[in-house]
Amino acid sequence: MLGLPKGEVFLIPWTNEWVKEFTNESEKITSELGELILAVHHIGSTAVKNLSAKPIIDIAIELNDFQLGNHCVQGLERLGYEYKGTDILPERHYFSKGEPRTHQIHMFQTGNIYLKKQLAFRDYLLNDNEALDEYQTLKETLSRTHQTDKITYSHAKTDFINKIMEKLGLT
Repeated sequence: MLGLPKGEVFLIPWTNEWVKEFTNESEKITSELGELILAVHHIGSTAVKNLSAKPIIDIAIELNDFQLGNHCVQGLERLGYEYKGTDILPERHYFSKGEPRTHQIHMFQTGNIYLKKQLAFRDYLLNDNEALDEYQTLKETLSRTHQTDKITYSHAKTDFINKIMEKLGLT
């Protein structure tokens, strides 16, 4: 199942279908954008086996130069994405797909600290079962208490994420 309606926060158990969906979408993006991009990464909770997640596939696209993101807009629109600009989240081009939203793209210049943090956090959870369990519990609690407030839900995870970033030297 994919798709999170506006104004709702809920989690579903991790499924291998998310890996397949990312792989299919990544192939479409790579075919459409070609040499404009350096890499396509699966990020967010759907990228972490055994972690419940909001049913949205988060994708990070790495660019050689941030301004190349402007040249990717038409190609991603052909794939059904809507360009939201660079003011939604820091230092990235942001795109979303579907209503309810099924995919979102965060497009970064290579070496960007936000991209590094996304990849490092994902990898940390993939390799530390204790942190994974703790994060799972936190997300479950927050999703129950903030079912209609995505912003509060997201902000309430910040302390946990920042502790991991501190451990990794990415503060």
